Amino acid sequence: MLTDLIIKNFAIIENLHVTFGSGFNVLTGETGAGKSIIIDAVNLLLGGRARGEIIRTGEEEASVEAVFDLREDHLVGKKLVAAGLESNGELLVRRIVARSGKNRVFINGSPVLLTQLRELISGLVNIYGQHEHQNLQRTETHLKLLDSFAGSGELLADYRTVFLSYQQLQKELSQLNLEERERQQRLDMLAFQQQEIVNANLTPGEDDELERERSILQHAEKLTAVTVGGYEELYAGEGAICGKISTIATQLVSLQEIDPHLGSLVKPLQDYLYGLEDIAAELRSYADNLDFEPQRQQQVEDRLALLANLKGKYAPTIAELIEYLERITAEHNDLSHIEGRREQLQGELQRQHELLLDAGKQLSNQRKKGAIELAKVMKQELAELAMGKADFAIHFIPLAEPSADGLESGEFYLSANQGEEAQPLAKIASGGELSRIMLALKRSVPTGDGVETLIFDEVDAGIGGEAATAVGEKISRLGISLQVLCVTHLPQVAAFADRHYLVAKEAAHGRTVTKLNLLNSETRVAEMARMLGGSHIGEKTLVHAQELIESSRAVVAN
Repeated sequence: MLTDLIIKNFAIIENLHVTFGSGFNVLTGETGAGKSIIIDAVNLLLGGRARGEIIRTGEEEASVEAVFDLREDHLVGKKLVAAGLESNGELLVRRIVARSGKNRVFINGSPVLLTQLRELISGLVNIYGQHEHQNLQRTETHLKLLDSFAGSGELLADYRTVFLSYQQLQKELSQLNLEERERQQRLDMLAFQQQEIVNANLTPGEDDELERERSILQHAEKLTAVTVGGYEELYAGEGAICGKISTIATQLVSLQEIDPHLGSLVKPLQDYLYGLEDIAAELRSYADNLDFEPQRQQQVEDRLALLANLKGKYAPTIAELIEYLERITAEHNDLSHIEGRREQLQGELQRQHELLLDAGKQLSNQRKKGAIELAKVMKQELAELAMGKADFAIHFIPLAEPSADGLESGEFYLSANQGEEAQPLAKIASGGELSRIMLALKRSVPTGDGVETLIFDEVDAGIGGEAATAVGEKISRLGISLQVLCVTHLPQVAAFADRHYLVAKEAAHGRTVTKLNLLNSETRVAEMARMLGGSHIGEKTLVHAQELIESSRAVVAN
């Protein structure tokens, strides 16, 4: 719901802030007071075209700002969250137009592109009249409105589930049906890669082992010198440490009879001796196992180079190389057995197509029944809106291929006058007719397109008397479930409003400015009297205005 509208330096509006309420809000005023300018400002917020001439004379930029109250599950709120724009149940839209041609757009304080603005807030407000934002002229919305009226939502959801599966099978088959030349090229490449990796006979972790072995081979001389020298120093050489310790241990044994304390040192010393002998044995074994063959070192280098080459081509580790081999082997098998898989997919696709047609026919039948009923309801509604000779119908056109919306497209057709052939609504309806048709549709399908704020401009064009009263009543009843803003010249329409705003021009500091004021009960009667009697307002006109308001309330109450 639109709660606040702030307009600055826009045409003849200098600074305007108005708060709208729920239900039926009406805007009236003298011709040229600026009612259409306010509609233009809202249209700008919805992504309409910005022209430099809309900026107030003497100013460098114009701005329009609006606050919307979003219910918790509103689609626009969900889109804002998905785009990373916090809403907290409120939407603030601001658009600034500069003479330089630069446009700035903000949603909840964050700058966005104009295309983002249009996408994010589509479905928030519809304007019906001589403006660009004509939802009714977008034929893709017609089926949506019909489905809402006909109660086809569940059938449409079931159909779309089948359609998605059908699309997925089509995609798989299309992927499989690569041109034979491309397939063969891919097979050749996969076969080469497979052979190259298979020939390498990979073992997980072998690169780490080879790196260790290479390091040992590169330092074999140093390792030999240290291990052999250590063995000699500890055990085998003249004056080796183990021999000296053994001699000391023997001497201590012979002295323990003299001093038992020396005997207690024998065992720890022998333990050290055994440990050193073990170390000496390990050093000797290590030295004996050192491989000094030059060809082994070359083998290790060659193997590491091969592994590095494979890693550079396909994957950074041996484990990932093995996984890559499994993947390309599976792909090679799929491409090698393409005919069998193709036949399988074609069979599945045919079965899914039959299910799709069955679901689509059920949806189509429901739509056709709904179309007949909607045409009857619309004919009655239009008759009460001074379009008694109008004929309304929904034309279905079978599609060559099923779409996400069904087996057919649907479009509203209208014959505005008796004897005329019905034509596509989007092409022939005038602004006033579009407003009345949309009003009739909204009466028939209140929440058909999910839009909860409607702005009607020229809905009363070419009507008066009882037809005008019918228009006012219908808008008022529409305001029970939706927010409606309506610009009108007819007192019969304005009398039904929940809130009445007066648009007026005033002179200030040698300039003309537009003001928008919410009328109270007394000023509303005066404005209604002006609409009834023009510039000459007498007591009878005021009484008539009061009676018109009261009688309108009584009609709605009943």
